[in-house]
Amino acid sequence: MELAYWIIAALLAAFYLYAGGKKTVQSREQLQPMMGWVDRVPMPLVRTIGVLEILGAAGLILPPLTGIAPWLAIAAAIGLVLIQIGGVGVHLSRDEAGQIGLNIALLVTAAATAWLATSWI
Repeated sequence: MELAYWIIAALLAAFYLYAGGKKTVQSREQLQPMMGWVDRVPMPLVRTIGVLEILGAAGLILPPLTGIAPWLAIAAAIGLVLIQIGGVGVHLSRDEAGQIGLNIALLVTAAATAWLATSWI
């Protein structure tokens, strides 16, 4: 179970470091081709989501790796689940039901990560 956690957490963390990094440093125009929803969301909120994604990625890896407050990995995974629930809501509000596949996959992966973390932390 521990090995499964590390594999899934590492992949999830890599994704969120990339996606969160883009949201924190790129302009609306740069984000628009990949993330059409940024046209209706204030940029401070986009930046906040990016920072939360980066913090979630760090929370999946650093606490269990250092042994300092490893329960934070569970909290980080749950936080990432909540971000994806919000993402599904945004897509549904924009009548983009066909674009929620990635959100659902990330939501399920984050939930699995939280569950795996509870088995050994």
